[in-house]
Amino acid sequence: MIRQIFLLLIILFSLSKVVFPQDSLFIIPKPVSMERGNGHFNLTRSTVIEMGEKDTGIENVATMLAADLKKATGFSLFFKKVTAFSDGNIHLKLYRGSDTLIGKEGYNLMISSKGADMTAATPAGLFYATQTLLQLFTPDIESKSVITKLAWKIPSVRITDYPRFAWRGLMLDVARHFFTVNEVKQFIDDMAKYKFNVFHWHLTDDDGWRIEIKSYPKLTEIGAWRPNRVGTYTFFQHPAPDEPNTYGGFYTQDQIKEVVNYAAKKFINVIPEIDVPGHSLAAIAAYPNLASFPGNYRPCSGDSTMVWPKDGPFYALFDNSLCAGKEEVYEFLDKVFTEVALLFPFEYIHIGGDENAKNFWEKSDDIRQLMKKENIPSIHQVQNYFTGRVEKIIRSKGKKAIGWDEIMEGELDPETVVMSWQKTKGGIEAAKRKLNVVFAPTSYAYLNYMQGDPSIEPPVHSTRLLKTCYETEPIPDGVDPKYVKGVQANLWTEQIYNYRHLQYMVWPRAFAVSDWSWTPANRKNWPDFIRRIENHFIRYSYADKKYAPSMYDPLIVVKKDSDQELTVQLENQIDGLDMYYSFDNSFPDNYYPKYSGLINVPKEASLFRVISYRHNKPIGRMISISIDELKKRSN
Repeated sequence: MIRQIFLLLIILFSLSKVVFPQDSLFIIPKPVSMERGNGHFNLTRSTVIEMGEKDTGIENVATMLAADLKKATGFSLFFKKVTAFSDGNIHLKLYRGSDTLIGKEGYNLMISSKGADMTAATPAGLFYATQTLLQLFTPDIESKSVITKLAWKIPSVRITDYPRFAWRGLMLDVARHFFTVNEVKQFIDDMAKYKFNVFHWHLTDDDGWRIEIKSYPKLTEIGAWRPNRVGTYTFFQHPAPDEPNTYGGFYTQDQIKEVVNYAAKKFINVIPEIDVPGHSLAAIAAYPNLASFPGNYRPCSGDSTMVWPKDGPFYALFDNSLCAGKEEVYEFLDKVFTEVALLFPFEYIHIGGDENAKNFWEKSDDIRQLMKKENIPSIHQVQNYFTGRVEKIIRSKGKKAIGWDEIMEGELDPETVVMSWQKTKGGIEAAKRKLNVVFAPTSYAYLNYMQGDPSIEPPVHSTRLLKTCYETEPIPDGVDPKYVKGVQANLWTEQIYNYRHLQYMVWPRAFAVSDWSWTPANRKNWPDFIRRIENHFIRYSYADKKYAPSMYDPLIVVKKDSDQELTVQLENQIDGLDMYYSFDNSFPDNYYPKYSGLINVPKEASLFRVISYRHNKPIGRMISISIDELKKRSN
């Protein structure tokens, strides 16, 4: 505990010269319209949360607001329905009629010395108003223990706010690594704070089947478990035949309902993903006859299951695709989706469809017979047939399908949605075909990628900087906005073993996603965004949540000059940082050489170190890179 307090003091001191006065506003996502007034509203122990007497459906919002405020203040606020609002209290009221400007999720918030007035067309809008209200308090409102104050002040302000996109999603992959129900609820809590409204739950993959299906109990008895591995995912050894399955887990149907209901109270829809026909090794391990070539399979334990050549198509090392030529596969999917549909009220079910290797299909008699029977001209179009069959199954359950880019290889039901992940190409094509699209591309919305220099980040094959995530416009030029349902960021968990590291990977990049999924494009301002983020870093320190400080670390670019000598160029994501470096194996501070331009690497040096400072205080992390590694980067 003493160490945590010490670290918090360091953070507060390092940020003290950039944190604006108490009355500044640090809201994420940034509201559409915001006008600062004079004075304050004081929250005290006697404050009452008042609800319009005729309003229905808002007691849940009042209950959550009271609980959130109590954690740090210790105030047990009373809430009640009233015919007329009284001064000095918090007021929640639904419109009678409609407000075409703010829509179903927007709100108006007015803070003055007389009270905190929140109005909206729906309880969802009021809920988002309360999330903004909480962010108007100083960061210590996020404290997990009571902080004694007679009154908690928030500045007077008038806000009109509504979302840019109807679909504002975050995806969590629980197949590669399993996260408990409580951890999933934590994830949902943090989504709600930043006005996300779709939780995409990636429940099945090669690595694990995480949802109980009563019709097929082996899916979780066998498909949810594998040998334990810790290290760098995809580079592990294939499990030995007698190696015990000690790692895994799954959610019972009662637990699924619990999570869905929990999310609904925070106005978040939960969309389940059952990824087919590829990425199905865990299902095939449980029921081998689902594959083209039945055998003794096991869920992936982090060993390579696919090969991605630079030239030519990718292929699978194990038969990890459901066999599209077997009728029992469709019987299996019909029963699975019957149970899934009953568990998730949301109108969509995600059917995956990505990265389906076809090399085992090419050798399959069942596939050849299907192609002959259905007059399918090529292996490539077998997946089109499969997708069509799955769409019909989904529709028969009263749901609509959504899938990754690859489902567009054939004709789709007009109500099927395309989730564009391979940059933005798939989404552009979907809109041209008048299909609805959710943009979730690798180019700016993959939160599992590195977020700084590879020398300081957990290794993944690509990098997405915070600045890249924030400054990218989510709708490509030429796309008709009426076909864009919304946007989403994805967190794949191959290299995410625990919840603390999950937090590190999600925040602050998900702040960027929150901003551009809610706020109008013309409101973007990078320096202002950084100012707001730094306030939320302090909030996270009070809440004991982890985040990535990568935006403070320099990016290291290595080149060779005209004489083929090694040079180093340092770049920052944010302004106002000074960088100090060494080549003598010691640890640089602000008395060492300060970076001012291209650095020539001494010929005899073996190690390069660099650290960022602000106002003569360290704010970045010490980065150490061997000269051999620098040479590799220059090639």
